[in-house]
Amino acid sequence: MLFIFQPGTAHDGAEAGAYLFVNALLPYLLPYIILTQWLLKTPSTGSRPKTWKSYLKAYVLGSFGGFPVGAVTVTEMFRNRELSRKESSLLLAACHAPGPMFIIGFVGTELFGDVQSGWKLLAAIHIANLLFFLLTLFLLRTEEGQDEQEFPSKPKSSGPLLEAIKDSSSVIILVATTVIFFSSLGNVITSTTASAFTVDIGIAKTIVLSFFEMTSGVQSATDHFYNLPLFPFIVAAIISMNGLSIHMQVYVIAKGANLSLKPYFFSRLWSILAVPLILYLIYV
Repeated sequence: MLFIFQPGTAHDGAEAGAYLFVNALLPYLLPYIILTQWLLKTPSTGSRPKTWKSYLKAYVLGSFGGFPVGAVTVTEMFRNRELSRKESSLLLAACHAPGPMFIIGFVGTELFGDVQSGWKLLAAIHIANLLFFLLTLFLLRTEEGQDEQEFPSKPKSSGPLLEAIKDSSSVIILVATTVIFFSSLGNVITSTTASAFTVDIGIAKTIVLSFFEMTSGVQSATDHFYNLPLFPFIVAAIISMNGLSIHMQVYVIAKGANLSLKPYFFSRLWSILAVPLILYLIYV
């Protein structure tokens, strides 16, 4: 109903979401998704690795490509029978981080105006993720052998690169759709809230947009809180929260492989608390 009564506001939000997707996400996300998919679809020889190497592979490929590459990587490794269902559910939570090009190139250079600040934020994110990753490894070791490993049937790949491009296009469409829709929805709800209640439009807009779409929330925080000393920590919290848009992307990808999302949601709560604190310690 809000979209019907406020078509102009909805259009402005969708337009802002499309702009952010094209300029802040697509250039940093698409090349890495294709490369990751290509590497994972390339036929490998030998049996499934039973060591920490498969977990490290999932973390490196999944955590450095941006959202939702971690979910794509883990589900693809699950389909390739490199990970069990339980391992995949836990690693789905640990292998989830924004890409270095997004944090350093967009957040650091364009928003913070300082590449070093981008590196510090990236370090805080991965320190928090690595702590959760080590906890995941501990849980996997303690549970190893307690349950029968469950694997899907391994599909045959006729052309790894072509399949990688095909699958990557569907992921990019999913990302674009969720970013544009939730940016539009957030803009409409912000406008409605501001007109109905006496609230600071900057605070309201940042909170609402951050809840729905991370990139829009970060941009709004930059517009309204750039001069505050807490600005880097606000951005860190928004990126750690991810927003409903990214959660929806992960949900669609994970549920396609029937993976549990409980560890993923616990990891988000951990990151919201840990990343700003770690970033503060790095600055101090």
